[in-house]
Amino acid sequence: MVYRKLILLFIFMLITGSGFAQVTYPDASLPADTPRLFAEGILTDGLSNRDFTISPKGDEIFFTLQQPRFITSTILQIQKKNGKWGKPEVAPFSGRYRDLEASFSPDGQTVYFSSDRPVNDTITKKDFDIWRVKRDKNGKWGQPENLSPEVNSAKSEYYPSVAKSGNLYFTVEADYGKGSEDIVVCKPTATGYSKPESLPEAVNTKYDEFNAFIDPDEQFIMFSCYGRTDDLGRGDLYISHKDKSGNWLPAKHLPAPINSTALDYCPFISADKKYMIFTSNRINSQLSNGKTKSYQQLQPLLNSPGNGWDDIYWVKFNEAW
Repeated sequence: MVYRKLILLFIFMLITGSGFAQVTYPDASLPADTPRLFAEGILTDGLSNRDFTISPKGDEIFFTLQQPRFITSTILQIQKKNGKWGKPEVAPFSGRYRDLEASFSPDGQTVYFSSDRPVNDTITKKDFDIWRVKRDKNGKWGQPENLSPEVNSAKSEYYPSVAKSGNLYFTVEADYGKGSEDIVVCKPTATGYSKPESLPEAVNTKYDEFNAFIDPDEQFIMFSCYGRTDDLGRGDLYISHKDKSGNWLPAKHLPAPINSTALDYCPFISADKKYMIFTSNRINSQLSNGKTKSYQQLQPLLNSPGNGWDDIYWVKFNEAW
């Protein structure tokens, strides 16, 4: 009987990909080595859609819909029920203030995000803080809570990403070290979090580093930077791995066509490490081919993905990057 259970467990792990649950995405075809639009017509529709997170169970997605000048910013939710993905709806904890950059905790029970909502209803905020919202006993999302003053400052904090250890990585505008924007980590304590620590020079430089995705096991970190000599355009994606001693190695620039002459940012790596999903405002080649276009040709191009607003892309993830 014991051997039979072991054999069944082994078969199950083979089927599910070495222990990972089979995740299906709201996209009929999987990506290859060249980035392609993600879930076109659902998450990528010609509006300004950016950032992405999916629950560990693979049944809930959050992303952000923004007005391109950041006048509005709303977190949207897509749920999978009875094996089918639904349509985007405003997340139950969003819609009133400028919210963005939701990120699941590794256990799927908490979502962290950035928001300019007031800490209480009487004080209007001008900066962005890190917030979190937890599931209640019925699986519904509860009321968001502002993280501790150790995490949030008088300046803005963005793009939270949480490791299995509970370490919280995010972007700060405050001067913690190297540049005007740094990637920092806060470690959990008995009463909340430690003060932010700027990541070392292997990651942070005198330029702007921002929007970091942390591997749940903290073996690599992927982020964007603007201003480095190898930057192809308005900000590119980079990756840093840890060595055997746990030190961050100098970050590597991701190759083209993953990086482009546009802004490439908001990376997310699937739990099985098969795919990278990211945001880019690269232009549709039909718009930039130098050919004269009629109004009838321009109208659909300017109302479709690739119009220069943010779109969500995905590509095969390569651990050798």
